[in-house]
Amino acid sequence: MLYIGSHVSYKKDSELVGSVNEALSYKSNAFMFYTGAPQNTRRDKIDDNLTLKAYEIMKENNIMLENVIIHAPYIINIANSVDLEKWEFGENFLRTEIERAEKLGVKYIVLHPGSSVGAPVEAALNRVIKALNSVLLESDNVIICIETMAGKGNEVGKNIDELKYIIDNIDLKDKIGICLDTCHLNDSGVDISKFDDYLDEFDKKIGIDKIHVVHVNDSKNPLGSHKDRHENIGYGTIGYDNLINVIYNKRLDNIPKILETPYIEGYPPYKFEIESIRNKKFNSNLTNDVINFYNK
Repeated sequence: MLYIGSHVSYKKDSELVGSVNEALSYKSNAFMFYTGAPQNTRRDKIDDNLTLKAYEIMKENNIMLENVIIHAPYIINIANSVDLEKWEFGENFLRTEIERAEKLGVKYIVLHPGSSVGAPVEAALNRVIKALNSVLLESDNVIICIETMAGKGNEVGKNIDELKYIIDNIDLKDKIGICLDTCHLNDSGVDISKFDDYLDEFDKKIGIDKIHVVHVNDSKNPLGSHKDRHENIGYGTIGYDNLINVIYNKRLDNIPKILETPYIEGYPPYKFEIESIRNKKFNSNLTNDVINFYNK
């Protein structure tokens, strides 16, 4: 079964109801959101009545809660071994996000593992491990999905071996997973045209059962550029056919696929990209379709 959606907004007045309705406007059956602004710590109290109303809308429209994803804010950097005060801030804020996910009933939180800030990679990975072992509790229903990174700057989590090192040292292994990002993989040096080779290595070293989310993005950058700039589906260096092969790969069946592609002249392209993916037909007229739709 194809579960496909995109990043959507989560606003104070409508909360999860607004997120669900936005996802439905794109004809999605999966979606991802931040529980507040990704660049700051401000978080509003969750209204249980709005959450229950969102559940009703989801049930009416066949969106399962396991296909709803929370993305942790970018300001969390639990790889920081240089400034322990900032590391502790990240650790504490991540715990807050876990508790918010629990209250919303969302199972998966996607997390950027962070930057080493110039310290040795192993030291950074050990800080990631220490933070995750601290914040993950046996009583949690949430699974933290570490996102594959492009290797921009001092990012960690840029290859299978670094991800394996983290997972191997997590105490509660059932609370940890992976989110693949196609743009990040490409920019880190993974040839998406040989995606099955990557999955073979991943399965051997980590296990495909640890993959719980896939971010589907084309890339503005060449293979191995370590830059991380997303492009619309089929308009980048990865290419439409290669992305379709990822989306419909049998080994990733039933795993939610989430688009984080760029807006076009201020408008979300997701309705048309999702339609293109479902039809398995490249939309060569995406810009005009998006602009015409939102200006009709």
